[in-house]
Parts: sequence; structure tokens; C-alpha cells
Amino acid sequence: MELKEIVARQQAYFRTGKTRPIGKRIALLIRLKQSILKHEEDLYEAFYKDLGKGRAETYMAEISMVLEEISHVMRNLSKWARPKRVRGTLGTWPAKSRIYREPYGIVLVLAPWNYPLLLALSPVVGAIAAGNCVVLKCSKSSPNCAEVIATIMREAFKEEEAYCVDATLDYDTVLQQDYQYIFFTGSPRVGKTIMKRAAEDLIPVSLELGGKSPCIVTDSANLRMAAKRIVWGKLLNAGQTCITVDYLLVDEKVKDKLLTYIRSEIAKRYPDAAHNPNYPRIINAHHYERLMGLIERAKAKAEASDGSRAVFGGEGKEEERRIAPAIFTGVTWEDEIMEEEIFGPILPVITYQNLDEAVEKINDRPHPLATYIFTENRALAHQLLKRIPFGGGCVNDTILHISNPNMPFGGVGNSGMGGYHGKYSFETFSHRKSVVENTTKLDVPIRYGPLTDAKWKVLRMIL
Repeated sequence: MELKEIVARQQAYFRTGKTRPIGKRIALLIRLKQSILKHEEDLYEAFYKDLGKGRAETYMAEISMVLEEISHVMRNLSKWARPKRVRGTLGTWPAKSRIYREPYGIVLVLAPWNYPLLLALSPVVGAIAAGNCVVLKCSKSSPNCAEVIATIMREAFKEEEAYCVDATLDYDTVLQQDYQYIFFTGSPRVGKTIMKRAAEDLIPVSLELGGKSPCIVTDSANLRMAAKRIVWGKLLNAGQTCITVDYLLVDEKVKDKLLTYIRSEIAKRYPDAAHNPNYPRIINAHHYERLMGLIERAKAKAEASDGSRAVFGGEGKEEERRIAPAIFTGVTWEDEIMEEEIFGPILPVITYQNLDEAVEKINDRPHPLATYIFTENRALAHQLLKRIPFGGGCVNDTILHISNPNMPFGGVGNSGMGGYHGKYSFETFSHRKSVVENTTKLDVPIRYGPLTDAKWKVLRMIL
């Protein structure tokens, strides 16, 4: 069946109102959760084939987060969906004012390859919770995961409720359908294309994009703990994470000590990473070659330098597409590695002597999706949080903000627009309909014509 026919069936089904009862939405989420659990082993196998992820990382960073999202939404959905009574004004008296939340209709979810389950099904959960029908497209770059996700969707939902298209279907075909909302996760470059398409029909969008997310380490930081958490956040999924630490901005006074801890932590956690079957692989040959090219050119530049630059690590195993963690030191803001998001296990290190100047350098660039700050000076941390615009982040940690369904996740500016997770997903996929419910038992005649000067004087007093 062609996608156009599927969307038409979803439109007809949505108009019946069958997606709106809260009980129906919860029933769909239960079916989704059951289907995920049924295919848990299939997911582990698919993640290893596509990304080389072991069972522990797959469960921690993908499966458990989707399951918790479903459980959190189910626990709270009835409360979120209630009409909200709001204060009226003298102009609306004696009417009651309420905000109703209603679904948009057909939601298109475009998912990436780096976290194929989490970034596909988390927005699907929100869209269904809000009472929408869903069309999901997974990335063809993670084909095994896409196949299992399609099976999960097919078993959990009827086609008119939610449908996962073939991952190989081209974007033009998918986008040229009648949607009421588009949710995209991917690069800023493709995000601009999605927004142009949405603008043609004035379709609202959420764009979860990326960017160069900095990690600032001040001279007051707990360096041993900072190294531990930076390495964990940077090398999760071999650095193929939109909110990973893209580059390190460290006070010159503590750089050497921090790098000693970081190198020790990498050796401890990821020994012989290029040959380690539990260390994730790069998604495809193109990205493997791109990253190895960055490493080779950085090594050549270091060899030609006066000793101010160095590259540690970075061994690659082409047949497995695994790249050992690499650290670039002596990096400047003008270097190639600072031009675009790395999306791999490479950590550039820039030092600063003046923190104010370093902050200005960050703010000269497009707003990042995440920012991480390591300091034991709480006042300084709060000052930096106020001065740097970014989507979300952590103080004295990395990545963890994405795991809390009580907080919205999203970008700002070049790193995206809109937020989701938990209640914020429900709100993202719901239109807020404002309604004044008046009575016919009482009327205020002053608003009716003729609007004389006498009425104007009264209106000036009461409004």
C-alpha cells in the first residue's frame, strides 16, 4: 500500500474521534511497550549489527529510556489532558475560561541513525499520548534497527493508528504528504530543508538538531571526577551523540593534569578500543573515512608544529569501523576540527587564560545543543549558565539532562526549536485551544452598540 493511501486512511480514522479517548491512548502505549519487550533480544542483535553496541549500552541509552518515557506518560496522561481553568477578566465576566488540549492530526516523525530506537519512539510516544496518528520514518543508515522498529510498530498499531514506512523510502516521497505536524531529528543542514517544506503548507515543526557543544573546565573543578564524566559522555556511542562533548575548553592552569586523568580514564574504560567488540563502531564507511581523515590531518599538523600540538590515540580498524578515542591538543578556534560537529570519538582541547574571552568565543558561534560546565564554584556556574545560550546541559556532569522526563529536551537557534520528553512531548503534539464558556442567564449590555461617549467613560473606568 502506498504511503499516500496510508496517510489518507489515517486522516479518515482521525476524524472519527477514535484517537481522542484517554483510555484508547493508554491502550496504544501499553501495546507499544509490550511489543518493545517482546522484541528486546531482536533489538540487541540489531544494535550490534548496525552500531556495534553491547547489550548494556543499548539498554541504558535506548531501551530503558523509551520504556521509562512510556511509563511516565501513562502515569500522568489523564492529569495532563484535563481542560485547564484559567482566570477570566472583567471583559469576559461572567464566563468561564478554559484551555483545551487537542491533537493536531497526522504527525510525521523523521528519526536519525545514531540512537535509532530512542529518537524514533520517544516522539512517537508523545504524539500518540496527545491523540494523534503517526507516520514514522527511520534512517536507512541503521537498517537492522529500522527493520526491528518497523516490526514493533506493525505489531503494536493498526496502519491507521501509526505506521512505520520503509526506511529506504526517499525523503521527497515521505515529505510530500498531508501532515499536520513534522518532528525531525538530524543535522541543521537537513533541518533547513524540512522547515522549507513545512513552510509551503504552514505545517508546525519541531527540529532537534545538533551543533558544537562545549565542555568548560575551570581551575576549581574536581579534575578526576570531571575526566571520568567527560570520557563517559564523550565516548557514549563512540561519540556519535548529538549532545556529546564536542570540544573541551579548559583553564590553561589545569590542562595538563586534566589530560592526564582523561588519558588514564580512557585506558581504563576503553582498552584497545579499535579492537574491542564492546566498543561501538562508526555507523558507515563514509563517516569512518571522514573521521580518520580528521585524525590524519591533525597528526600531520602536529608533526609540523613546534611541539605545541599533539594527537593522542586515534587508531582505526577499517574492517570493523572502530576508531580508538583521539585527543587533539593545541587546537585553535580556527582549526578544521572546529568548523562542524565532529560526531565521533575525537576530543579537541582548547585552553583559555581569560574565561570571559572564552565565553565570548562560544557566543560568537551558533548556539549549541548542549553545554557542560565543571567547577566547584557555584556562583561561577550560575553566571556561565546565564551568559551562554544553549539547549540544555549539566553542571559537573554530561549527557544526563536527556534522561529526565520532567525536563524538556531541545535546542535553540541553529541547534533546533521546540522541546519534548514527558509532559513537554504531550504539549508539543497538542494544540492549546482557548475557549470562553459564557452563560445566557446574565448579560452585560455595555459592549453592545451604539458605543456612545457615555459608554466610553464607563469602559475607561472598568477595563
